[in-house]
Amino acid sequence: MSYSVGQVAGFAGVTVRTLHHYDGIGLLVPSERSGAGHRRYSDVDLDRLQQILFYRELGFPLDEVAALIDDPDADPRDHLRRQRDLLSARIAKLQEMVAAVETAMEAKKMGINLTPEEKFEVFGDHDPDQYEEEVEQRWGDTEEYAESKRRQASYTKEDWLRIQREGDEVTQRFVALMEAGVDPESEEGMDAAEAHRQWISRNHYDCSYELHSCLGEMYVSDERFTVNIDQAKPGLAAYERDAILANAIRHA
Repeated sequence: MSYSVGQVAGFAGVTVRTLHHYDGIGLLVPSERSGAGHRRYSDVDLDRLQQILFYRELGFPLDEVAALIDDPDADPRDHLRRQRDLLSARIAKLQEMVAAVETAMEAKKMGINLTPEEKFEVFGDHDPDQYEEEVEQRWGDTEEYAESKRRQASYTKEDWLRIQREGDEVTQRFVALMEAGVDPESEEGMDAAEAHRQWISRNHYDCSYELHSCLGEMYVSDERFTVNIDQAKPGLAAYERDAILANAIRHA
């Protein structure tokens, strides 16, 4: 049984352009060609693609992915053990760096020095302190939390209105790309993700690419994030996550 490049792209959730690139660099060369010269992928090719996407999801450069998969001393069990260890390390890192949660959640305005009237003018009927106790209990000892608190305590109503406006502009940039059918892993998608990362760093805390990737993962792993983000457009949380991860890989 063999599959076309379009079918494989659909199975794996990647773009045809990505598969062409993997073929071009020798990372995933399809086992067969049709009579017309079109790529045809076997089940063995799909197994290799699954390995590639796993390591790619963890941020490995493509040359390191190739070295890992083509290791002549490794067998399938070695790959499974390596994946288990990498996932365990990833989980631990996410737990350490999850302070980024307050940026994705509307509770990120802890320490806001506004009157009740000004809060309503800036945030409407949403309570920006809704998750303050949860966030402080879980991540109050992180450097990012402390930096965010310091900055937020100094912001005026005008500052918050500016931050909200800039954030809305970033969101609408993603929405426009989605509606135009632009791949989140495209240059345009990655540029939007970079604008999002810089918006966080400029207004809340220094957001590294690793932190940004963690934030993108939480957009889809925590229903509160997903529901909030998808209010702008259904599927936006997953789209932003894909663009953020692609941008982090681009800058690795």
